Amino acid sequence: MLLIKYLQFRSTFNGSPSNLAAFLRWTLFTYRNLWQWINDPFQTPPNKAQPVQEQLLLPGLRQPT
Repeated sequence: MLLIKYLQFRSTFNGSPSNLAAFLRWTLFTYRNLWQWINDPFQTPPNKAQPVQEQLLLPGLRQPT
């Protein structure tokens, strides 16, 4: 609860601690800059490109074409 109150103190968002805790639960597994998000929690997360899977080239094995 102390961390929630600290985030509420640092933010410009005028919401209750319970609302802030709910927003944190909703965005727990999304990477965002915490200090940018805390001031505008309704902003959509940035789109990130999908990582490219590299091929593992092993000598002596038939390689895919």
